[in-house]
Amino acid sequence: QVQLVESGGGLVQPGGSLRLSCTTSGLIFSIYTMGWYRQAPGKERELVASITSSGATNYADSVKGRFTISRDNAKKTVYLQMNSLKPEDTAIYYCNRRGVELKWGQGTQVTVSS
Repeated sequence: QVQLVESGGGLVQPGGSLRLSCTTSGLIFSIYTMGWYRQAPGKERELVASITSSGATNYADSVKGRFTISRDNAKKTVYLQMNSLKPEDTAIYYCNRRGVELKWGQGTQVTVSS
């Protein structure tokens, strides 16, 4: 059974940093493009960043230059390093496979507030 488990969220002041992790199981992780998504209260879930099996990355304009997605195929884990956080980055963050999505995990809450 495929599982996605996100972690690393928390409360941080504007300008701060967080590193999110998403550990997968039951998935041939290395061959898939993976993405980080977020959903803010009252808004639809949006794609924040993605990384292909070969390591090519893509970012939403709103996070470009501040967030970095990476992966460790041996650990079946995808990461999201978030720097220079803004209040508008507050959301629940999820990971998932791009294309044919898997069952969503519980996500990890990121709150940016002073």
